Amino acid sequence: MRIIKETFSRDFEFKEFLHQCFQIGYKSLPLISITGAIMGLVLTIQTRPALVDFGAVTMLPGMVAVSLIRELGPVITALICAGKIGSGMGAELGSMKVTEQIDAMEVSSTNPIRFLVVTRVSAATLMIPLLILYADALGILGSWVGANIKGDVSFVLFFAQAFSHVEFMDFLPAVIKSFFFGAVIGVVGCYKGYNAGRGTESVGIAANSAVVLASLLVIIVDMIAVQVTDMLI
Repeated sequence: MRIIKETFSRDFEFKEFLHQCFQIGYKSLPLISITGAIMGLVLTIQTRPALVDFGAVTMLPGMVAVSLIRELGPVITALICAGKIGSGMGAELGSMKVTEQIDAMEVSSTNPIRFLVVTRVSAATLMIPLLILYADALGILGSWVGANIKGDVSFVLFFAQAFSHVEFMDFLPAVIKSFFFGAVIGVVGCYKGYNAGRGTESVGIAANSAVVLASLLVIIVDMIAVQVTDMLI
């Protein structure tokens, strides 16, 4: 509740928020790029032989696009972000707790929840959905590369077939749950780091537990989102 209250405070640390957006978004691009491209490439290589056997290879672009956008892209990207971003937040805030930097901020009248936690949670909530959309796009590109390993399909035709099968209701639930993934990763990473113990070993414990809990919660949130979407559509 305190995080929500401080988020809408007039003294929102906008400069630190932009810094965290850069740290979470821009510095995650290489990892997310590789992950997204491999997702599409592997999915295509694994499913293409079965579609060829059934004479349905023309459905490959649409099947890959829908699979990536609705489920694989958001979940796998969020789990990768839980490992990189969640552990990073846990370790960073845990180190600040051990070295008493958080205590020093409180003494100097700087609100550590507003400066450290709110900015990181807000940045994760905003940037992780963008990273997921970026991974989806690279996944479809990787799928086109995979389709051309044993076939020959043009870039324009492949993308036209892919997006002809994607509907608005494929995008909307995926985007909405992506914001929850980002919030969960940010809150868990900050909570574990902010409440780390005083010993140096607690930094590693905070980072490790942040990854485990954030990954578990991402899967639980995804399961709930799938159930809600199934009831509404």
